[in-house]
Amino acid sequence: MQEFDVVIIGGGPIGIACGLEAKKRGLSYIIIEKGPIVNSLFNYPINMQFFSSSEKLEIDGIPFISKEAKPKRNEALEYYRRIVTSNQLDIHLFEKVITVEKENDIFQVNTDKDQYKAKNVVVATGFYDLPNRINVPGEDLPKVSHYYKDPHFYASQKLAVIGASNSAIDAALECWRKGAEVSLIIRGPEVGPRVKYWVRPDIINRIEEGSIKAYYNSTVKEITPREIIIDTPEGETSLENDFVLALTGYMPNFTFLERLGIALSDDEKRLPSYDPETMETNVPGLFLAGVICGGMETHKWFIENSRIHAPIIMDAITHKEASV
Repeated sequence: MQEFDVVIIGGGPIGIACGLEAKKRGLSYIIIEKGPIVNSLFNYPINMQFFSSSEKLEIDGIPFISKEAKPKRNEALEYYRRIVTSNQLDIHLFEKVITVEKENDIFQVNTDKDQYKAKNVVVATGFYDLPNRINVPGEDLPKVSHYYKDPHFYASQKLAVIGASNSAIDAALECWRKGAEVSLIIRGPEVGPRVKYWVRPDIINRIEEGSIKAYYNSTVKEITPREIIIDTPEGETSLENDFVLALTGYMPNFTFLERLGIALSDDEKRLPSYDPETMETNVPGLFLAGVICGGMETHKWFIENSRIHAPIIMDAITHKEASV
Protein backbone atom coordinates (compact mmCIF):
# COMPACT_ATOMS: atom_id res chain seq x y z
CA MET A 1 0.00 0.00 0.00
CA GLN A 2 1.36 3.39 -1.00
CA GLU A 3 2.13 5.86 1.79
CA PHE A 4 2.13 9.63 1.27
CA ASP A 5 2.97 12.66 3.33
CA VAL A 6 -0.48 13.98 2.48
CA VAL A 7 -3.63 12.75 0.75
CA ILE A 8 -5.85 15.52 -0.60
CA ILE A 9 -9.53 14.65 -0.94
CA GLY A 10 -11.14 16.82 -3.62
CA GLY A 11 -9.78 17.96 -6.97
CA GLY A 12 -11.41 21.36 -7.16
CA PRO A 13 -9.45 24.65 -7.35
CA ILE A 14 -8.45 24.50 -3.68
CA GLY A 15 -7.52 20.83 -3.79
CA ILE A 16 -5.38 21.58 -6.86
CA ALA A 17 -3.78 24.51 -5.01
CA CYS A 18 -2.95 22.15 -2.13
CA GLY A 19 -1.34 19.74 -4.57
CA LEU A 20 0.79 22.50 -6.06
CA GLU A 21 1.95 23.59 -2.61
CA ALA A 22 2.76 20.04 -1.55
CA LYS A 23 4.79 19.47 -4.71
CA LYS A 24 6.75 22.71 -4.22
CA ARG A 25 7.71 21.64 -0.71
CA GLY A 26 8.86 18.20 -1.80
CA LEU A 27 6.04 16.41 0.02
CA SER A 28 4.73 13.17 -1.39
CA TYR A 29 1.04 13.66 -2.14
CA ILE A 30 -1.94 12.48 -4.10
CA ILE A 31 -5.20 14.24 -5.00
CA ILE A 32 -8.30 12.03 -5.11
CA GLU A 33 -11.33 13.36 -7.00
CA LYS A 34 -14.58 11.43 -7.45
CA GLY A 35 -15.31 13.05 -10.82
CA PRO A 36 -13.40 14.96 -13.49
CA ILE A 37 -10.93 17.76 -12.76
CA VAL A 38 -12.78 20.53 -10.87
CA ASN A 39 -15.91 18.38 -10.78
CA SER A 40 -18.13 21.03 -9.17
CA LEU A 41 -17.21 23.66 -11.76
CA PHE A 42 -17.84 21.13 -14.52
CA ASN A 43 -21.39 20.70 -13.19
CA TYR A 44 -22.10 24.44 -13.08
CA PRO A 45 -24.56 25.84 -15.65
CA ILE A 46 -23.05 25.99 -19.13
CA ASN A 47 -23.32 29.78 -19.38
CA MET A 48 -22.35 30.58 -15.78
CA GLN A 49 -20.26 33.69 -15.21
CA PHE A 50 -18.27 34.11 -12.02
CA PHE A 51 -18.86 36.94 -9.60
CA SER A 52 -15.11 37.17 -9.06
CA SER A 53 -12.70 38.65 -11.58
CA SER A 54 -10.15 36.31 -13.13
CA GLU A 55 -7.16 37.41 -11.04
CA LYS A 56 -9.05 36.49 -7.86
CA LEU A 57 -9.54 32.95 -9.14
CA GLU A 58 -5.83 32.44 -9.78
CA ILE A 59 -3.90 29.88 -7.77
CA ASP A 60 -0.16 29.71 -7.16
CA GLY A 61 0.32 33.04 -8.95
CA ILE A 62 -0.44 31.46 -12.34
CA PRO A 63 -2.15 34.12 -14.51
CA PHE A 64 -5.77 33.50 -15.47
CA ILE A 65 -6.42 35.29 -18.76
CA SER A 66 -10.10 35.62 -19.73
CA LYS A 67 -11.96 37.47 -22.48
CA GLU A 68 -13.94 39.50 -19.95
CA ALA A 69 -13.06 40.77 -16.50
CA LYS A 70 -15.31 38.10 -14.98
CA PRO A 71 -14.60 34.73 -16.58
CA LYS A 72 -17.12 32.09 -17.55
CA ARG A 73 -17.31 28.42 -16.71
CA ASN A 74 -15.57 27.14 -19.84
CA GLU A 75 -12.62 29.49 -19.27
CA ALA A 76 -12.26 28.29 -15.67
CA LEU A 77 -12.32 24.66 -16.79
CA GLU A 78 -9.54 25.40 -19.28
CA TYR A 79 -7.49 27.29 -16.69
CA TYR A 80 -7.59 24.67 -13.93
CA ARG A 81 -7.20 21.75 -16.33
CA ARG A 82 -4.07 23.27 -17.83
CA ILE A 83 -2.62 23.81 -14.37
CA VAL A 84 -3.12 20.13 -13.54
CA THR A 85 -1.68 18.83 -16.81
CA SER A 86 1.17 21.34 -17.16
CA ASN A 87 2.37 20.72 -13.61
CA GLN A 88 1.84 16.96 -13.92
CA LEU A 89 -0.04 16.85 -10.65
CA ASP A 90 -0.64 13.40 -9.19
CA ILE A 91 -4.43 13.34 -9.35
CA HIS A 92 -6.67 10.27 -9.43
CA LEU A 93 -9.97 11.05 -11.15
CA PHE A 94 -13.31 9.24 -10.95
CA GLU A 95 -12.22 7.68 -7.68
CA LYS A 96 -14.45 8.11 -4.65
CA VAL A 97 -13.22 8.14 -1.06
CA ILE A 98 -15.35 5.77 1.02
CA THR A 99 -13.73 5.87 4.46
CA VAL A 100 -10.76 7.40 6.26
CA GLU A 101 -9.43 5.57 9.31
CA LYS A 102 -6.61 6.52 11.64
CA GLU A 103 -4.33 4.20 13.56
CA ASN A 104 -1.03 5.04 15.27
CA ASP A 105 -0.87 8.51 13.69
CA ILE A 106 -1.28 7.09 10.18
CA PHE A 107 -4.42 7.51 8.10
CA GLN A 108 -5.73 4.81 5.81
CA VAL A 109 -7.81 6.24 2.97
CA ASN A 110 -10.09 3.69 1.36
CA THR A 111 -11.61 4.44 -2.04
CA ASP A 112 -13.78 2.50 -4.46
CA LYS A 113 -10.60 1.65 -6.38
CA ASP A 114 -7.66 1.45 -3.99
CA GLN A 115 -6.21 2.07 -0.52
CA TYR A 116 -3.61 4.62 0.57
CA LYS A 117 -1.72 5.45 3.75
CA ALA A 118 -0.91 9.03 4.70
CA LYS A 119 0.63 10.98 7.54
CA ASN A 120 -1.81 13.82 6.84
CA VAL A 121 -5.15 14.24 5.08
CA VAL A 122 -6.65 17.41 3.61
CA VAL A 123 -10.41 17.54 3.00
CA ALA A 124 -11.24 20.02 0.23
CA THR A 125 -14.56 18.61 -0.96
CA GLY A 126 -16.66 21.78 -1.21
CA PHE A 127 -20.44 21.65 -0.79
CA TYR A 128 -22.00 21.29 -4.23
CA ASP A 129 -22.93 17.60 -3.96
CA LEU A 130 -25.81 17.77 -1.49
CA PRO A 131 -28.73 20.09 -2.31
CA ASN A 132 -30.84 21.70 0.39
CA ARG A 133 -34.10 19.84 -0.07
CA ILE A 134 -37.44 21.62 0.28
CA ASN A 135 -39.03 18.46 1.75
CA VAL A 136 -42.44 18.59 0.11
CA PRO A 137 -44.51 15.87 -1.57
CA GLY A 138 -43.46 15.44 -5.19
CA GLU A 139 -39.89 16.67 -4.76
CA ASP A 140 -38.59 13.37 -6.13
CA LEU A 141 -40.63 13.50 -9.33
CA PRO A 142 -38.54 13.25 -12.52
CA LYS A 143 -39.52 16.79 -13.52
CA VAL A 144 -37.84 18.27 -10.42
CA SER A 145 -34.11 19.05 -10.40
CA HIS A 146 -31.79 20.68 -7.87
CA TYR A 147 -29.23 21.40 -10.60
CA TYR A 148 -29.51 23.56 -13.69
CA LYS A 149 -27.41 23.09 -16.80
CA ASP A 150 -28.78 24.44 -20.09
CA PRO A 151 -31.74 26.77 -20.80
CA HIS A 152 -32.53 25.13 -24.15
CA PHE A 153 -34.04 22.16 -22.30
CA TYR A 154 -36.83 24.35 -20.89
CA ALA A 155 -37.83 26.17 -24.10
CA SER A 156 -41.63 26.43 -24.52
CA GLN A 157 -42.19 24.84 -21.09
CA LYS A 158 -43.89 26.09 -17.95
CA LEU A 159 -40.99 26.32 -15.52
CA ALA A 160 -41.07 27.05 -11.80
CA VAL A 161 -37.78 28.22 -10.30
CA ILE A 162 -37.51 28.06 -6.50
CA GLY A 163 -34.94 30.33 -4.89
CA ALA A 164 -33.71 33.92 -4.78
CA SER A 165 -29.93 33.68 -5.05
CA ASN A 166 -27.56 33.73 -8.01
CA SER A 167 -28.22 30.22 -9.30
CA ALA A 168 -32.01 30.65 -9.26
CA ILE A 169 -31.98 34.13 -10.78
CA ASP A 170 -29.53 33.17 -13.54
CA ALA A 171 -31.67 30.17 -14.43
CA ALA A 172 -34.89 32.17 -14.44
CA LEU A 173 -33.47 34.82 -16.79
CA GLU A 174 -31.72 32.41 -19.15
CA CYS A 175 -34.71 30.11 -19.47
CA TRP A 176 -37.11 33.00 -20.03
CA ARG A 177 -34.85 34.29 -22.80
CA LYS A 178 -34.99 30.85 -24.45
CA GLY A 179 -38.78 30.88 -24.44
CA ALA A 180 -39.77 29.28 -21.15
CA GLU A 181 -42.77 30.56 -19.20
CA VAL A 182 -41.06 31.23 -15.88
CA SER A 183 -42.56 31.53 -12.40
CA LEU A 184 -40.13 32.49 -9.63
CA ILE A 185 -41.00 31.33 -6.10
CA ILE A 186 -39.17 33.29 -3.41
CA ARG A 187 -39.46 32.59 0.32
CA GLY A 188 -38.53 36.15 1.33
CA PRO A 189 -39.83 39.59 0.39
CA GLU A 190 -37.34 40.31 -2.43
CA VAL A 191 -34.72 39.03 -4.81
CA GLY A 192 -31.63 38.02 -2.81
CA PRO A 193 -29.37 40.97 -1.93
CA ARG A 194 -26.24 38.97 -2.85
CA VAL A 195 -27.35 38.42 -6.45
CA LYS A 196 -24.66 39.65 -8.88
CA TYR A 197 -24.95 43.42 -9.15
CA TRP A 198 -25.24 43.41 -12.94
CA VAL A 199 -27.95 40.70 -12.86
CA ARG A 200 -30.20 41.97 -10.06
CA PRO A 201 -31.60 44.99 -12.00
CA ASP A 202 -32.29 42.69 -14.95
CA ILE A 203 -34.46 40.27 -12.99
CA ILE A 204 -36.27 43.07 -11.16
CA ASN A 205 -37.11 44.75 -14.46
CA ARG A 206 -38.36 41.47 -15.96
CA ILE A 207 -40.58 40.93 -12.91
CA GLU A 208 -41.93 44.48 -12.94
CA GLU A 209 -42.79 44.31 -16.64
CA GLY A 210 -44.56 40.99 -16.12
CA SER A 211 -42.26 38.86 -18.25
CA ILE A 212 -41.42 36.67 -15.24
CA LYS A 213 -44.03 36.12 -12.55
CA ALA A 214 -42.58 36.32 -9.04
CA TYR A 215 -44.29 35.00 -5.92
CA TYR A 216 -42.72 36.67 -2.88
CA ASN A 217 -43.11 35.48 0.73
CA SER A 218 -44.20 32.17 -0.75
CA THR A 219 -43.32 28.51 -0.24
CA VAL A 220 -43.99 25.32 -2.13
CA LYS A 221 -46.61 23.07 -0.59
CA GLU A 222 -46.69 20.23 -3.13
CA ILE A 223 -45.48 19.27 -6.59
CA THR A 224 -47.63 17.07 -8.83
CA PRO A 225 -46.96 15.75 -12.33
CA ARG A 226 -48.84 18.69 -13.89
CA GLU A 227 -48.92 21.40 -11.22
CA ILE A 228 -47.01 23.09 -8.46
CA ILE A 229 -48.98 24.23 -5.42
CA ILE A 230 -47.65 27.17 -3.44
CA ASP A 231 -48.65 29.02 -0.29
CA THR A 232 -48.70 32.78 -0.92
CA PRO A 233 -49.75 35.75 1.22
CA GLU A 234 -53.00 35.71 -0.78
CA GLY A 235 -53.59 32.04 -0.08
CA GLU A 236 -52.91 28.73 -1.78
CA THR A 237 -52.22 28.94 -5.51
CA SER A 238 -51.93 26.17 -8.08
CA LEU A 239 -49.81 26.73 -11.19
CA GLU A 240 -49.70 24.65 -14.34
CA ASN A 241 -46.19 23.26 -14.49
CA ASP A 242 -43.92 21.13 -16.65
CA PHE A 243 -40.60 21.41 -14.79
CA VAL A 244 -39.28 22.61 -11.43
CA LEU A 245 -35.78 23.89 -10.67
CA ALA A 246 -35.36 23.83 -6.88
CA LEU A 247 -32.23 25.96 -6.65
CA THR A 248 -32.24 26.45 -2.90
CA GLY A 249 -28.54 26.00 -2.24
CA TYR A 250 -26.27 23.17 -1.19
CA MET A 251 -24.53 21.88 1.93
CA PRO A 252 -21.31 20.08 2.85
CA ASN A 253 -21.36 16.34 3.48
CA PHE A 254 -21.60 16.60 7.26
CA THR A 255 -21.99 12.84 7.64
CA PHE A 256 -18.59 12.32 6.02
CA LEU A 257 -17.00 14.95 8.28
CA GLU A 258 -18.49 13.36 11.40
CA ARG A 259 -17.23 9.92 10.33
CA LEU A 260 -13.76 11.46 10.17
CA GLY A 261 -14.17 12.55 13.79
CA ILE A 262 -14.40 16.28 13.04
CA ALA A 263 -16.39 18.18 15.66
CA LEU A 264 -19.25 20.35 14.39
CA SER A 265 -20.93 23.21 16.21
CA ASP A 266 -24.29 22.39 17.79
CA ASP A 267 -26.12 25.32 16.18
CA GLU A 268 -27.67 25.57 12.73
CA LYS A 269 -24.35 26.74 11.23
CA ARG A 270 -22.69 23.36 11.88
CA LEU A 271 -19.26 24.91 11.71
CA PRO A 272 -16.41 22.37 11.67
CA SER A 273 -13.70 22.69 14.29
CA TYR A 274 -10.28 23.80 12.99
CA ASP A 275 -7.39 26.07 13.91
CA PRO A 276 -7.37 29.05 11.51
CA GLU A 277 -3.60 29.36 11.99
CA THR A 278 -2.98 25.91 10.50
CA MET A 279 -6.39 24.71 9.21
CA GLU A 280 -5.88 21.55 11.30
CA THR A 281 -9.07 20.10 12.79
CA ASN A 282 -9.59 18.60 16.22
CA VAL A 283 -8.23 15.38 14.67
CA PRO A 284 -4.42 15.76 14.53
CA GLY A 285 -3.10 15.52 10.98
CA LEU A 286 -6.53 16.13 9.43
CA PHE A 287 -6.95 19.50 7.71
CA LEU A 288 -9.80 21.41 6.03
CA ALA A 289 -9.45 23.65 2.98
CA GLY A 290 -11.86 25.76 0.97
CA VAL A 291 -15.57 26.40 1.24
CA ILE A 292 -16.19 23.36 3.43
CA CYS A 293 -14.75 25.36 6.34
CA GLY A 294 -17.93 27.46 6.48
CA GLY A 295 -20.37 24.70 7.36
CA MET A 296 -23.87 25.86 6.43
CA GLU A 297 -22.50 29.38 5.87
CA THR A 298 -21.79 28.48 2.25
CA HIS A 299 -21.52 32.15 1.28
CA LYS A 300 -18.54 32.72 3.61
CA TRP A 301 -15.72 31.05 1.69
CA PHE A 302 -15.00 31.27 -2.04
CA ILE A 303 -12.05 30.42 -4.27
CA GLU A 304 -10.73 33.96 -3.93
CA ASN A 305 -10.54 34.00 -0.13
CA SER A 306 -9.84 30.32 0.57
CA ARG A 307 -6.95 29.78 -1.86
CA ILE A 308 -4.69 30.93 1.00
CA HIS A 309 -5.56 27.70 2.83
CA ALA A 310 -3.17 25.72 0.62
CA PRO A 311 0.09 27.40 1.73
CA ILE A 312 -1.14 27.59 5.33
CA ILE A 313 -1.75 23.83 5.43
CA MET A 314 1.45 22.83 3.67
CA ASP A 315 3.49 25.16 5.91
CA ALA A 316 1.98 23.46 8.95
CA ILE A 317 2.71 19.99 7.57
CA THR A 318 6.28 20.94 6.61
CA HIS A 319 6.99 22.39 10.04
CA LYS A 320 5.53 19.32 11.70
CA GLU A 321 7.68 17.02 9.57
CA ALA A 322 10.79 19.08 10.36
CA SER A 323 10.16 18.82 14.10
CA VAL A 324 9.88 15.03 14.09
